[in-house]
Amino acid sequence: MKGPGSPQSWFVNRLQRLRTAAGSPAQAQLLAHDEHKVLTRSSLSDLLAGKFSKPPPWERVAAYATACVRAAHAGRIDLSCEEELARLRSDHATLTDLFETTAGTVRTPAARLPGPRHRPAAYRLPPRNTHFTGRDATLRELRRRLTSGGEGAMQVVHGLGGVGKTQLAVEYAYLYRSEYRFVAFVDAEDPDLVPSQFASLARELGLAEVDSEQVVHRVYGELRDHRPWLVIFDNGERPGTLRDALPSGDLGSGGHLVVTTRLRGWSGRAGVLDLDVFSRREAVQLLTRRVCGMTAEVADRIAEHLGDLPLGLEQAAGYMDYHHTAPAEYLALLASRLEDMIALGELTDRPAVVVATLWQLSVRKLRSQRPQAMRLLELCALLAPEPIPLDLFGGEEPLIAAAADPVAWDVTVGALAGLGLARRGASSLVLHRLVQAAIRAAMPDDVRADARVRLCRALLAAVPHDVHGDPRARSRWQELLPHALAVTKDEPPAECAAETATLLRLASAFLLSIGDHSVALPLCERALAIDESLGQRDAETGFDLITLAQIHRDRGAPERARPPAERALDLHESCLPADSPAIATDLATLARIHHLLGDHEAAVPLAERALRIDEAAYGPDDPYVSFDLIALASVHLSLDDHAVAVPLISRALRIREASYAPDHLYIGYALLLKARAVHALGDPAAAALARRGALILKTRLGTSHPKTEDAFALANRLQEDSGCREHAELSAAAEAHETEAAAPVPDSRPSRAPGAVT
Repeated sequence: MKGPGSPQSWFVNRLQRLRTAAGSPAQAQLLAHDEHKVLTRSSLSDLLAGKFSKPPPWERVAAYATACVRAAHAGRIDLSCEEELARLRSDHATLTDLFETTAGTVRTPAARLPGPRHRPAAYRLPPRNTHFTGRDATLRELRRRLTSGGEGAMQVVHGLGGVGKTQLAVEYAYLYRSEYRFVAFVDAEDPDLVPSQFASLARELGLAEVDSEQVVHRVYGELRDHRPWLVIFDNGERPGTLRDALPSGDLGSGGHLVVTTRLRGWSGRAGVLDLDVFSRREAVQLLTRRVCGMTAEVADRIAEHLGDLPLGLEQAAGYMDYHHTAPAEYLALLASRLEDMIALGELTDRPAVVVATLWQLSVRKLRSQRPQAMRLLELCALLAPEPIPLDLFGGEEPLIAAAADPVAWDVTVGALAGLGLARRGASSLVLHRLVQAAIRAAMPDDVRADARVRLCRALLAAVPHDVHGDPRARSRWQELLPHALAVTKDEPPAECAAETATLLRLASAFLLSIGDHSVALPLCERALAIDESLGQRDAETGFDLITLAQIHRDRGAPERARPPAERALDLHESCLPADSPAIATDLATLARIHHLLGDHEAAVPLAERALRIDEAAYGPDDPYVSFDLIALASVHLSLDDHAVAVPLISRALRIREASYAPDHLYIGYALLLKARAVHALGDPAAAALARRGALILKTRLGTSHPKTEDAFALANRLQEDSGCREHAELSAAAEAHETEAAAPVPDSRPSRAPGAVT
């Protein structure tokens, strides 16, 4: 009897499954856990390969089962020795004689391992995931809710597809199996197939020839004799679709129901437990445990690309294991080809499930039932995996037609949240990065190109163009910058190349304003390359060049900043009116560059001309005039014209104190500059001015920022030197500090609207 259906074959398969449940321990580990030394390497090989002509001694079988269970406990996998031995005895009726003939030789293990008292009968419960990771607190919370009484007997586990809802429910069933007498698992994704599963369940419970209309009622009635019981409805839809499959009245007493679902709408029927993606610690733990050679650093970066989605992490581990791909190489593939990689790799227990197709059913429903919501989903897929402001889709020319009607718009946005494709906030949507990648991968090229054009134009209309003058510029740019970078990262469609260049330059100008030069530089270079390739965009090319010059200047490379600044001035003087504020921006920037290069005499007329243009364009008290005043004062300080510099700085300070919050950085920089200037004239108020400026920098930049440290050092020096006139030392210190303090945002004249000809 060695055929595929023979008791012997079944017995071998059962032993191999037992070893797998224990984490596939090696022979050495099994021998180490064989307390009575019954097993040998040859007997282990015979047991696993079925190389025996007569039933193996029960003593050896018991020793093997015990060793497997102990190995499982060593790996923190919950198995029961008594339970596994009982299954070997009774799960297959034709083996009864095999075990009974050797029952006299059974040796009771010396120490009983902790475990449940019995194993519940089970219907279609999937195998336990031996790689199940984390979720300890969630499992405890699910147990607490189910046993709390009242409405707690039914709990819904809700979450994004791939977040591990099914795995959590199955793990709960195994973890608390000793608390139930019967466990059933029902696939509820297709409601039409649920009745046939209940008919099969009825037969499992010993109910014969039950009428289809009565089968659900009869099953729950029979489960009363198997209390306490657990029924898991996996991947259910809305409550209405499962209404006929859920218990009514007191039929559910004595049992627990767990429903896993991606859909909203269950809170009126049961308690809802929202399941999120893994924590980064859990994600790293899974990858380092599953993948040979995986370091915590590489695992962290892989988890970042996969958004800590459990299914994505399992799929990645399966891919690396099958293809023997080094973790660093897989990371590189993810970074460059995410949309392709989410279709590759498979799970051991679910080979047909991959991230790329995980949301296909929801997308099909959306496409047929809510085409406006499908359009919204495609647009969101091209944005960043950060909160997406919903007002981006409205405006004078709405991206989505439904956005013009409040009710239609609420239903459209709600459809994405209801199907579990997005998380909805008060005024935003968030899509998981792998949902976005899957949607992008399925988008036709023409649909994708059209969406990019519309998004680029919408973003250009939504971002503040006056980075320095608009009071909401900083907060709005911080909100929209990730999306602007996502939409502009690839070569733009021809229809929106000009808009892409402008958006890149504006993003670069914002990043420059907050001191992020390393990111600002490549964006500005791309903007310049696009504008130059389009031709007949002299004014826009000039804006690119002057922004590029400002970046190089603030990076401490004035020699690299001078050529683009001079070229920008030439272009603008050739195509703009002589009194254009854009020319003032070029002049002020070039003056600052000459100043940093030590050519102070050349800087003075440039700064003076910039000041005259801005005063005429904006009025004498505009904040932009203060930048010109500071630039001109800085040049005079370098020429030791302190008496000329102080009135310029004082006027700039008055303008800023009237225009900005009391702790604005621009006020802090002006105070520090004035402190150095008046100290050179012997004014004892210099130390107090420096102290005020230093406190503002501390508030805005933090105590440990280099500029804050420099500011307090200056204040301390001025305090110590008050009453003394050590001009040479102070002038050198002031000059050095002025050079350092210019980097993040300081008093270098920005352009008011670099995206438009002003």
